Amino acid sequence: MVESKYSGYESYSYLRAGADYPGFELDVEIGRVPGHELGLGPAEHERAERLLAESIVISLHDHPAIFPKDMSRVRDYIRTAREHTGFRGLAASGMTAVFDNLMDGTACVTSKFGWKWDDVIYDLGMRLSDLAHQDFVEVDRIDVLYGFGVRQMGIAYSESNTLGSGLKEPGDGGLTLFGRRAVERMNRLGMAIDVSHSSDRTCMDTFEASAKPVLITHAGARAVWDSPRMKPDEVLIGCAQSGGVIGIEAAPHTTLTKQHRAHSIESVMEHFEYCANLMGLDHVTFGPDTLFGDHVGLHKEFSDNLGIAAQIEHGPHFDHVAYVDGLENPSENYHNIVGWLVKHGYSDGDIQTVIGGNILRALGKIW
Repeated sequence: MVESKYSGYESYSYLRAGADYPGFELDVEIGRVPGHELGLGPAEHERAERLLAESIVISLHDHPAIFPKDMSRVRDYIRTAREHTGFRGLAASGMTAVFDNLMDGTACVTSKFGWKWDDVIYDLGMRLSDLAHQDFVEVDRIDVLYGFGVRQMGIAYSESNTLGSGLKEPGDGGLTLFGRRAVERMNRLGMAIDVSHSSDRTCMDTFEASAKPVLITHAGARAVWDSPRMKPDEVLIGCAQSGGVIGIEAAPHTTLTKQHRAHSIESVMEHFEYCANLMGLDHVTFGPDTLFGDHVGLHKEFSDNLGIAAQIEHGPHFDHVAYVDGLENPSENYHNIVGWLVKHGYSDGDIQTVIGGNILRALGKIW
């Protein structure tokens, strides 16, 4: 059992809000929306909580930061590069480890996703300074980005770059020659490669170029929901053949299904079961891609940057929701995921495989 030693530290509490940095009223960290009722009996609930306590639980992709209560101020908040980590929510989550996606730093508003080196260093430095002041989260630091502790990078974020094509582009150029060199370098360095926001051809080229497993940290199945944000069967199979895993996504209005057009844990788990049947259970896990705060409001503020408006306009019809019921933030995700798996008859071994074991196996080959 993983014992939490969280002692109540709150982000940047070693400084004075309003004096040392601009202060913001942050959203509620735990219990912002009503909890999801899975309908578990007492024995099922006890089994689910036992499994969560006794297992290695890893989120392949999340944003464990607390966002402002007033989302109209989110760009000003992000420009400070002091996104507050939700330590209390993490302590309650049951997770052993989380891949913290740092994309929401100053670069995202200063250079419109054309990241600048100075921005990356600034963001990492701020976050690591905060982490260094608490005793709950451990951070490894070893050579520049790698030396800062970065152990996973994406090939492209929706738009094309010098490495390859992104999933927003109308033309798909695949992985570039420079991208192939980058893949080889990441393999040699021991850095995990993510193709979640890469185009289909770029994904397939990356699987072919990489000598190590490749990850899809947060996505779903296009056969279940026809959106460029989801992956077609050949990409899912290619990922599994590389030895990699897919983390099933849960950010608002992404992993929808024809049966569940209102985004909830039920639609997310439909993607999970489809991918498990296609790829094999050993290649599926979860990358919820959630945060502490109004995720739908955040998407509205950044719809142009993230390509969300175009995906909504050209994708299938769905029901808009205020939040993803059952997978709203990192503090509740794995309680409900494990509970859902228990309710639907998965064995203890299979549950432990998909909530952490598969990631450990892939990372053992990568790192």
